[in-house]
Amino acid sequence: MKRFAILMVPVMLLLSAQTDDPKGFAIWTVEDLGTHSEQLQQKMDQGRSASETLADYGNHKIMLSHREASGLAELHERMADIFVVEDGEATLVVGGEIENRKTVSPGEVRGSGITGGARHRLGKGDTVHIPAGIPHQVLVDAGKKFTYFVVKVESR
Repeated sequence: MKRFAILMVPVMLLLSAQTDDPKGFAIWTVEDLGTHSEQLQQKMDQGRSASETLADYGNHKIMLSHREASGLAELHERMADIFVVEDGEATLVVGGEIENRKTVSPGEVRGSGITGGARHRLGKGDTVHIPAGIPHQVLVDAGKKFTYFVVKVESR
């Protein structure tokens, strides 16, 4: 009986630690993100990209995205993007004008490319903030992969 009680102490401590976290609190470990990234690579669409919403808190959202090809140009009228590069490299084009601009849903614009934007090379560990209303596009070189953690924050 004493041995059973000793074995139960770590389990009880673990359970109490998990219930002490405030509502809405979350941690995504390197291992978690690696597992999600591997799963995303299996779910790529025709555009050779996939993303997963890890959490949606109403005024902000946490996502993981994986690309093996360039994405469309995009603009979010009310959401800022924060990228943290997990793996790979890509070129981020920001600013300028979206070519063949089309509203795909309220506040969301897409297009075939960007004219006149600034180009920035991104690599593992880089962090980027893109304000709401700014055109941007992720370009991935042929044969390369790019995985990034995304925080979308509602701008007021």
